[in-house]
Amino acid sequence: MHTTPDTSKTAMAVFYDLRLMSLAVLMLASQLDFASAAVRVFGLYGRDLTGDPAGNKPDPYVKVWCGSTFGGQTEYIKDTANPSWSAEFNFPNCKANENLKLEVWDKDLNFDDKLGTCTKQVQNGSFSINCYLNKGTVFYRYEAK
Repeated sequence: MHTTPDTSKTAMAVFYDLRLMSLAVLMLASQLDFASAAVRVFGLYGRDLTGDPAGNKPDPYVKVWCGSTFGGQTEYIKDTANPSWSAEFNFPNCKANENLKLEVWDKDLNFDDKLGTCTKQVQNGSFSINCYLNKGTVFYRYEAK
């Protein structure tokens, strides 16, 4: 008796193996996003911040973005020109060359006052940044991997 190989089963096995291999390659490629920077912003503090024109000490806080992604804001610290914030911000999908933006605000009863904006282009590595505002200075660190 002469038997012929079942070519449909062989073809199905080959296609199954190709699908598995393609899936494995796609999973690896998704982990190798070379433009991704995974940015962490931390160590925020301010010096000589000034609040409203009445001469009151500010109640400062900071809002943080990477590109168009809003990362959140720090807590506000009441009545201080020299705040230190414990907040840390993580941007897992931030890309190199995107802008890292920090806005410094003074919390008020009705409308918060913007004290200034810091913008820095993301680069890979660890950096300590001094941002000079018209109303004081803000310092922060960031790491991009």
